[in-house]
Amino acid sequence: MQPPKIVSEAEWIAARKAHLAVEKKFTDARDELSRQRRELPWVRVDKPYVFEGPHGKETLAELFGNRSQLIVYHFMLGPGWEQGCPSCSFLSDHFDGAIVHLAQRDVTMLAVSRAPWPQIETFKKRMGWHFKWVSSFGNDFNRDYHVSFTKDELEQSKAYYNYQLGQFPAEEAPGVSVFYKDAAGAIFHTYSAYARGLDILVGTYNLLDLVPKGRDEAALPWTMAWVRHHDRYEDQPKTPESCCA
Repeated sequence: MQPPKIVSEAEWIAARKAHLAVEKKFTDARDELSRQRRELPWVRVDKPYVFEGPHGKETLAELFGNRSQLIVYHFMLGPGWEQGCPSCSFLSDHFDGAIVHLAQRDVTMLAVSRAPWPQIETFKKRMGWHFKWVSSFGNDFNRDYHVSFTKDELEQSKAYYNYQLGQFPAEEAPGVSVFYKDAAGAIFHTYSAYARGLDILVGTYNLLDLVPKGRDEAALPWTMAWVRHHDRYEDQPKTPESCCA
């Protein structure tokens, strides 16, 4: 961390007001970006996806519940993994508090993973989460929304992630996808984001951005290398934990 410049209260107020003007420009730019996001074209979803969760089999339409908007978090938990990705778990620690409020704005939010439901249920209980989480095991949902890759794709650096072909370190990837269901029951894909596009979901990062050290990740081998499952901070060794559980 750079040594702080120590100034008088009056000088601090002047510097803060100057920075406030920059912050307001950023807020306006973010509002405009969100407006443009809402104006993106939609794609109709006709494939009959069926998921498995705490209530048995459910179609994509049924996952909406009685709401017209659906946010799906693509959680990195593949078949046979011993535990979910620590970074996805970090993001998911923020979900439970938001879901009750999202419901008041006609939004359902849940997680989807390719692991079979019993495997999801075990890890969810360990983490103490309450949000809905279903399995896409046996359907094409993860492939169609570009968060699962074959071994050949990984070996040939042809994993299609974040809208480009390249390398990826695991067969599962994180992301968020948004859907809309109209009054006639037709479903549309309206948005998906990956990689740094998921920052907006991480309230802890927003808080870290306020403090003098910030996220303090520059010296780490990768961002989020410091993250642990919330029940592992005391007993885990202080070495980077891979997302590839």
